[in-house]
Amino acid sequence: MDARRCLRVCHAMMLWMIIWLLAVALGAGACSSGAAPTTPSPTPVLGVAPFAGTIFIDPDIITESDPTTFLLLSAGGQGARTMFDRRVNDWITVNAYLFDARFDDGLMVEVQVNPEFGATDLAQAEAEKYAVVIGRLPTALRRNVKTVWIHEGVQPFGGGNNNLLIHVGQADLYTRDGILEETLVHEASHTSLDASHATAPGWLAAQSADNVFISTYAQDFPMREDVAESVVPYLAVRCRADRISVSLRDTILNTIPNRIAYLDALMLDLHPIK
Repeated sequence: MDARRCLRVCHAMMLWMIIWLLAVALGAGACSSGAAPTTPSPTPVLGVAPFAGTIFIDPDIITESDPTTFLLLSAGGQGARTMFDRRVNDWITVNAYLFDARFDDGLMVEVQVNPEFGATDLAQAEAEKYAVVIGRLPTALRRNVKTVWIHEGVQPFGGGNNNLLIHVGQADLYTRDGILEETLVHEASHTSLDASHATAPGWLAAQSADNVFISTYAQDFPMREDVAESVVPYLAVRCRADRISVSLRDTILNTIPNRIAYLDALMLDLHPIK
């Protein structure tokens, strides 16, 4: 009886040993025949934007002493024009004072001045004042600007709609801070560059490769503001490196190198800046 019990125990131990060896063999085979499980790569953390908004980075990128392409202004009387007015945040139709502004690169815009200015000579003074400033912008940024709207009031400028929107009270504040031209560069970029580039595959690839925005404004509105926010810094490093600090230059070049390369490749007509 003891011998039979011993034999059963030995058989049981041998069975468990065989099972264990098979398990080890199968486990080793599984590990050696396929790649080890991998942890998914974390999503890259977006870099910190160095600026709040780029119109403020330096007041000397374009100044009132720089050349202008503006040639002459021709009065066209008054006529009904539909314009956007930020004071009412809506479109208005008014009997605007009309002027054609001509530039030395062959471009022309119709300047439409709100009749609230009260007289042709006062409206003409406003139209010429801003035509001179607009003429300091690069040809590439004015190419799609067909009209300029001028109103009273302290309201933000605007771009797009083949237009530049100016509220003269706000313009006075920009002038005081030395950034009137820089602000118009931003708005004209909306007008002449956004439609072709803001959602272009190459621009989006540059965004992704840089993995950071030049400003929190661009970061908050990447499809709407990134191009316009990048153009002022682009002009700073490509055309005005002698006017800006080394630290500002390096910050721009290190933050958006792929966007800079994208804009380089466009070979933009930067007359009269360059």
